[in-house]
Amino acid sequence: MSKLLESQFLARRKHIMQLATLAAGFVEELGRLSANSDDYVPSIVTLLIDQARRARASDIHLVPTESALVMQWRIDGVLHSIAGFDRDLAPRVVARLKVISGLLTYRTDVPQEGRVSREFSRTEVRITTFPTLHGEKAAIRLFAENHQLQTLTQLGLPEEVESELRSHLAATAGVIMLTGPSGSGKTTTAYACLRDIIADSVGTRCIMSLEDPVEVAVDGATQSQVRPSAGFDLATGLRSLMRQDPDVIFVGEIRDPATAEAAFQAALTGHLVLTTFHAGNSAEAITRLLEMQIEPYLIRSGLRTVICQRLLRRICENCHGLAGDFLLVQTKSPDSERTADKFASPPAHRIACAVCGSTGYHGRLVLAEMLNPNSPEVAKAILNRLDAPEVARLAAASGMQTLSQRAANAVTNGETTYEEVLRVLGAINVPVKTQP
Repeated sequence: MSKLLESQFLARRKHIMQLATLAAGFVEELGRLSANSDDYVPSIVTLLIDQARRARASDIHLVPTESALVMQWRIDGVLHSIAGFDRDLAPRVVARLKVISGLLTYRTDVPQEGRVSREFSRTEVRITTFPTLHGEKAAIRLFAENHQLQTLTQLGLPEEVESELRSHLAATAGVIMLTGPSGSGKTTTAYACLRDIIADSVGTRCIMSLEDPVEVAVDGATQSQVRPSAGFDLATGLRSLMRQDPDVIFVGEIRDPATAEAAFQAALTGHLVLTTFHAGNSAEAITRLLEMQIEPYLIRSGLRTVICQRLLRRICENCHGLAGDFLLVQTKSPDSERTADKFASPPAHRIACAVCGSTGYHGRLVLAEMLNPNSPEVAKAILNRLDAPEVARLAAASGMQTLSQRAANAVTNGETTYEEVLRVLGAINVPVKTQP
């Protein structure tokens, strides 16, 4: 069996074992509720949000099927099926979510989104609904507590990346681009950057944002949410916002050529622009801008840095991954000097871990690569419109530590596992631990 296939097989086996541990606590609490009580459904909604937050879930999915309403929690980036509710209960649960977030309960045929009122939750909770074949699906986003992930220091970025990023945040012009796929922590990093700018400037810089939607309120920043249906889109709003005399502009996400061009024009006219962008790595961000018909000279003149990041689950410090982990080790055959890679199962005394829910992981670590567009070789590559692999090669040759290199170091240092790297980045070369 290939290394990748074996890892996928073991991951599925491990995932099944994790579900029982994660679901047990919720099912026990659910059993204590009285189905005959008038507040049964409100109590279910309160319980599932509280329990999910206690389990460190970032999202709750309520998925209607032909026979049940299935609840899933996303913990450290991975979905876990936790429980199922009676099919007849599904519309009542979704209706309750609509009530507490100010949505229209009688509209079940269109997507809706809203925020949970402070009357029902002390922390930020967003709810979206979506019509499906078997009824409405609801997704609940649970944002971090107010004291978590506030500043760059708390994010755990690589030391050299954090230091360089701080120097760029002190600049007066240019574009700082945070890239990565969905769920890689780009927006969290962006908000941390805004808070650091506000703290360092002590109110001497005007900070404004255009977002779709505004995810977290940041004290000290003037935040606006675009409304495309009313003609207030990102590109239009950005051009108008520049007349508000801002020093720092946060653009929630660059999605189209018009927004990209407006952002670079703002940077060239003396504004520091912080934005997020979907791209697989920092080099791909450059080539995507070129594909959007942004002129190479604009990128070359306006772009300060590109940071691409990923989140990997961290091995649980309480059980050291023994609760549910499979490690890649290198073994030496007794009758040969050759070595072979294989996956080693956890010891027979597999332990139940209350800290990680027997997943073997607790929390996540940030991998980040920072591309410097001003290095001579990379600058020349941008002007010559070279493709992403060549830009990546030149950036690495200029000293950029890539995501793959940081992932390999994280596995070697025992911070995460090869299996987790496969899940997030795919197969890479990792110096594996040796066992006799």
